[in-house]
Amino acid sequence: MKINDTELMEGTLDQTDDTEMKVHPWRRCPWGKHLVREHVGHIPPSKKHPNGTEAIWHEHCANNPSGKDELSFAEIRYISNTFFAGLNGPPTPHVLTKKFPNADKYDAEIRGWVQYWNDIFKLNDPLDPDIVKALIATESSFAPKPEEHSHVYGLMQLRGDTHQYLSGKKHELRDHFICVSTHELLDASCNICAGVRWLFRKMETATDKLKRQATWEETVEDYKAILALRINNKPYNPKPMDDFREYYKILKQE
Repeated sequence: MKINDTELMEGTLDQTDDTEMKVHPWRRCPWGKHLVREHVGHIPPSKKHPNGTEAIWHEHCANNPSGKDELSFAEIRYISNTFFAGLNGPPTPHVLTKKFPNADKYDAEIRGWVQYWNDIFKLNDPLDPDIVKALIATESSFAPKPEEHSHVYGLMQLRGDTHQYLSGKKHELRDHFICVSTHELLDASCNICAGVRWLFRKMETATDKLKRQATWEETVEDYKAILALRINNKPYNPKPMDDFREYYKILKQE
């Protein structure tokens, strides 16, 4: 038996009032809460329903266990579906499609998530969406394998341990966690959101390794686990960065 609309166990989506601060204007939920999509949940047996029942739990904002900022898959999909279609600007279209047929397929997601994370971190040197597009070209050629049972996931080829770092399980990040499953990480918008968030973390780690402010190119080196090898004069394969520079130059039409 499923409880009808007059017996629902969960309230509708929280209404954020003027006293509740949002991390970003695009967010549905206020700071310290995450969006939970509507789903069916099991209710244990009771006098009224001795065999137990199911209830529809409406879409709502739930408290974050960490007490910090968390992006859920539901909110990632909400943001991308609601705001990205109307954005303009880079990444540059039409210049990589001869080599990569799907090169322009994810431009809206790249544009949107770069703007989102630039708004969050407010660096003096904002991330260029064309850097992310060139990075995806070198990571997955815009055509990632669909299998979940691998060591890397999706367009930006995020590693399994990176997934745990992003969710806050290994204390790599101080805030702004991405709390999604590995299956959800295969979704293009979710993967780009997480990958761009990870790039901002790599900016911090590259800066620490260099003992000065890192550039975005050096940040990409750290994303690819090349930076430490290079600065310590250890052997490494230069091709991934050579390809990245080539694609970025094409995108900037230099």
